[in-house]
Amino acid sequence: MVKKKTLLTRSLTYTVTATVYEAVAGQTDAEPFVTADNSRIKPHYGTKKRWMALSRDLLKPWGGKFAFGDKVRVRGLSPKLDGVYTVHDTMNRRHHHCMDILAHPSEKLDIFTKGVKIQKVAAL
Repeated sequence: MVKKKTLLTRSLTYTVTATVYEAVAGQTDAEPFVTADNSRIKPHYGTKKRWMALSRDLLKPWGGKFAFGDKVRVRGLSPKLDGVYTVHDTMNRRHHHCMDILAHPSEKLDIFTKGVKIQKVAAL
């Protein structure tokens, strides 16, 4: 049996400003429980779901490197919130080099953190 060596390339790391959003009309559009990729947010959602939105400059439809459905490693937010998130949404066009994590209002999170590192997780 011959073992194949797999060469893994490192994906680019981006430095972004991280914030938090909730699925409420004041922070989203007229359909707060439907994301940009048409995923449905269930009523008892929270940060354990690990969903995120990225600013348009980071998303492929607008020339970025990330696509809806991509897994993204987040570092520098907090020990509890760092980890792998899935891109399901986009932010308002006024934001650049930013990410939003989805949280439930009951979690009472108020996040505005600069210098957070994000990196696409390679598909295996």
